Amino acid sequence: MNSIGIIFVIYIFFLLGVGVWAFRLNKTQEDYLLAGRRLGPWITAFSERASGESAWLLLALPGAAISVGLGASWAVLGIILGIIFSWFLIAERLRIETKKYNTLTIPEYLHRRFQDHSNIIRLFSTLIIAFFSTFYVSAQFHASGKVLHTLFNIPHLYGITLGAAVIVIYTLMGGFLAVAWTDLLQGVLMFGTLIILPVVGFIELQTTQQSLWENLLQAGPTNASFTMGREGIAALTVVLSGLSWGFGYLGQPHLVIRYMAIRDPNDVKRARTIAILWAIPGITGAFLIGLVALNYFGSDYFKTVDVEQAMPLLATTLLHPFLAGLFISGAVAAMMSTADSQLLVSTSAITEDFIHQFLGKELSNESLLRLSRITIIILGLFAFGIAIMSQVQGKNIFGVVSYAWSGLGSAFGPVLVLTLWWEKTTRQGVIAGLLSGFFSTVIWVNVSSLQNIVTERLASFVIAFAAVMIVSMFTFQKNGN
Repeated sequence: MNSIGIIFVIYIFFLLGVGVWAFRLNKTQEDYLLAGRRLGPWITAFSERASGESAWLLLALPGAAISVGLGASWAVLGIILGIIFSWFLIAERLRIETKKYNTLTIPEYLHRRFQDHSNIIRLFSTLIIAFFSTFYVSAQFHASGKVLHTLFNIPHLYGITLGAAVIVIYTLMGGFLAVAWTDLLQGVLMFGTLIILPVVGFIELQTTQQSLWENLLQAGPTNASFTMGREGIAALTVVLSGLSWGFGYLGQPHLVIRYMAIRDPNDVKRARTIAILWAIPGITGAFLIGLVALNYFGSDYFKTVDVEQAMPLLATTLLHPFLAGLFISGAVAAMMSTADSQLLVSTSAITEDFIHQFLGKELSNESLLRLSRITIIILGLFAFGIAIMSQVQGKNIFGVVSYAWSGLGSAFGPVLVLTLWWEKTTRQGVIAGLLSGFFSTVIWVNVSSLQNIVTERLASFVIAFAAVMIVSMFTFQKNGN
């Protein structure tokens, strides 16, 4: 085994060790799902960032920069704006509200906030989270297969299996406490990867004669255009499609749960500053990694090599083995940070909201913890199956993440923003928003003619936002408010 592989293996064992350590500290359901609401601003900020970007940032975004070119820069801007708006619009108010209603999950908060005796909000929220989160986790499993293939040249199937096993075991033992603490280290590693790798790449490229612009043109006639060579309405569609990534940040359950877990609402401002200062250079760096890889390897190279392997390929080629091992571990860290968070959010929705609350099963803390761990195994197996199917069918990480991101962001983003900021939001409006966000995403993704008009990320968010507002306005008056 080479030096890169040794560093990677050591890192994986370290993560598993943290899971074992945290296992003894999880005494209650609140400990397991929210780390007892005792996270400080630094851990909260780095945990939110590490879990927020996943394999999408380190694998899919560089790949998009290679295949799409400058048109992918709008996604960079959209992501940064989405992070900023989420911290300003959601974080502090949600922390205060969920503590006020003494809730551990988003479905439970909405249920108690609107006194939904019908339990419809809780049921629909649980189903939506479990459905889309499983796809999201599968994308991280799929990504682990790509990284391990690049690192050890093992078949993708074995890489997916190994990645899935480590993630499930780690989450099973440590819960949210282990996730949050290791996210601090993982966030640092990811940040180092996103800053140092493109800088080293640019320095290396100074020795070559070919310009970045020439390689963009060779990759495709539209790659050197910010609008992918389109004009008028078509160009506007390209811009909006990229910017629409930002909408998802307003409603991702695995991200907003970080706001709920922060120790004190007064810590939100400091955590917000840390997160934004991480995001601006970090997201930009991921885009630059793709452009550097295109320039370094050449456009012809990626005609036979998967563009989503650009980051690990560039790291192993340009960096010292020790540093490359750390940074590739950072890529796996990104996948783990998101996958474990998604597993926990889905588990909390099923065990706490559906079984404990909706079905009315009175269980002890020990029984709830045991049930949560069984649920993680079941969800992990479902996600593993989807990851294998995605690999066999040749689907990329970008598409799967976009689908799950759109579904969760559209279902919960408009609902949370309006619940926290608009006093006329009603129970019926929330239900309409959840359903319209879910169904519009599913329909939009599966109808190619609709996708040619505008991305599902934008369409489903706008539809859900309008649904919440329109239904709330009618029912607010009808309810005599």
